[in-house]
Amino acid sequence: MNSAFIGYGSNLGDSRALIRRALIELSSYGPVRSSGLYRSRPVGPQDQPDFWNGVAQLQTTLEPLALLDVLQALEQQAGRERLRHWGERTLDLDLLLYGNACIQTPRLTVPHLQLQVRSFVLMPLLELAPDLAVDGTLLSSLPAATDSTGITRVDDQNWWMA
Repeated sequence: MNSAFIGYGSNLGDSRALIRRALIELSSYGPVRSSGLYRSRPVGPQDQPDFWNGVAQLQTTLEPLALLDVLQALEQQAGRERLRHWGERTLDLDLLLYGNACIQTPRLTVPHLQLQVRSFVLMPLLELAPDLAVDGTLLSSLPAATDSTGITRVDDQNWWMA
C-alpha cells in the first residue's frame, strides 16, 4: 500500500456534495481520511466564487498514473470544464504526494509544484500529517503553513461521512 495525498477543491455547483461523492468514490480504491473542510478565496481571477478545499489521504495499491486517471475521471464525472487558468470548477483533484516518490512526467509532477506555497493546501495537509517533510523540509515550517489569510475552516475531518 502507498499513501497518497490528494488536494480537492470546488467552487461551482453543490461543492460539498461534489467533493463528498469524489471522496466516497476514492474509498473504493483504499481507506480514505480527509482533513476538515476549508473555504478560501480563489487564486488567480477574483471574479469567481470562493473555493471549498481540503486534503484526502488515500492508502492505495494504484500506481501514480493510474491514480491520476481515476482523479481525472472523477473530475469529468463532476462536469469539470477547463475554461481558464485558475478558473472556476466543479471539482479539482490534485495528486500532491505519493509516498516518498519524486515523479516528473509530461502528465504528472509529484510533489505538486505549488504545494509549498499554497496555504489552502498546506493547512489541511498538516491536519492529516503534522510532521510531514518534503525534500527534507518540514512542511509545518513553511510560511504558507500558518498563513490563514482568506481561509476559514468550516467543518471537521468527518464532514464527508455524514
